[in-house]
Amino acid sequence: MSDTNKNPQELALLEAVTWNEQGLVPVIAQEVDSGDVLMMAWMNRDALLETLRLGEAVYWTRSRQKLWHKGEESGHTQKIKEIRLDCDGDTILLLVEQKDRIACHTGEHSCFFLRLDPTTTSWIDESVAKK
Repeated sequence: MSDTNKNPQELALLEAVTWNEQGLVPVIAQEVDSGDVLMMAWMNRDALLETLRLGEAVYWTRSRQKLWHKGEESGHTQKIKEIRLDCDGDTILLLVEQKDRIACHTGEHSCFFLRLDPTTTSWIDESVAKK
């Protein structure tokens, strides 16, 4: 969708964001109740506007080069509770309600379940440790 099809409020919203060379901005999804950081993804202009329209997270998938409504296949949608823009305008934070508490495509609650063990300099799978 070109910017000529957008209303003045949408244009102002989009202009506040500092988009990278590919027209993308990094997005962090954080669970509103627990404060857990769930995942990092990317949005383009249309993904941000679609997120606002639906009230659920819509991202831009770089590998498939298309909009991706989070949970469209798994059902693990992210209901938007709040959207924040950082002080530089170059990162978006989504505060979300994560359906079924599964955000990661691996079936985990969060994509950040690997922890660096500084003594061995290896990654520890915290999801296995909790099971």
